[in-house]
Amino acid sequence: MEVQIFGIRKSADTRAALRFFAERRIKTHFVNFDERAPSPGELRRFAERFGVPALAERDGHHLAAMGLKAALAKLSVEPLLLRMPLVRWQQQLTIGPAEETWTAWYRPANAP
Repeated sequence: MEVQIFGIRKSADTRAALRFFAERRIKTHFVNFDERAPSPGELRRFAERFGVPALAERDGHHLAAMGLKAALAKLSVEPLLLRMPLVRWQQQLTIGPAEETWTAWYRPANAP
């Protein structure tokens, strides 16, 4: 099992996600938005599942009014506007802290 975590190290929620998986010895691939900005393609996957307002840290409704392409372009340039962490395992996605969901991912992988 390997999960992909998108965020910044200064985010407490991102650090909590990294710690959650590390404590369970689950391999992670961390994409640090301080080093590499998120691409609109990466963000599109989350926006299509949850909507643009769910991606925004604060009032995301003004981003939704921009339209998907413009909003994702803005979020890729300003990643600090994102709710973090964005976590992906296979086709499963979460935005923000979601320990119950992550635990559900982990359990089937370790079921006898």
